[in-house]
Amino acid sequence: MINAKEYKFEDIKIGQKEKFQITITKSLINEFAQISGDFNPLHMDEQYANLTPFKQRICHGMLLASLFSQLVGMYLPGKNGLYFSQSLKFISPCFINDIITIEGEVVDKSNSTKIITLKTTIKNSKKRLVDGLAKVVLRE
Repeated sequence: MINAKEYKFEDIKIGQKEKFQITITKSLINEFAQISGDFNPLHMDEQYANLTPFKQRICHGMLLASLFSQLVGMYLPGKNGLYFSQSLKFISPCFINDIITIEGEVVDKSNSTKIITLKTTIKNSKKRLVDGLAKVVLRE
């Protein structure tokens, strides 16, 4: 397990980026289904998924979106961050064994509220999967 970064509000700069990668596995999808209660056959049943336009199981969109929590809580801003809001746009499906990159870029910061805005993106080697904007309060 990594140690959370500890950026302070004054240390954060517009344009600052952090990113990390993970591989989407069957186990990860199965565990997310257990936690979320979402056992939709598009995510869980290979035979069913093979009959869809995707031709294989796809990852839950909210599993991907949940990785923004790791981005905020561990990387940018890390320990001092508290999620305020997150918008999401699901662009492309993610498949088992995809290696994905989760990235955040600081696009705004408010001195009066101590809130930073991050452009959040998840992509695989070919395309963007999820985009959004996160607003994060910095506690100090």
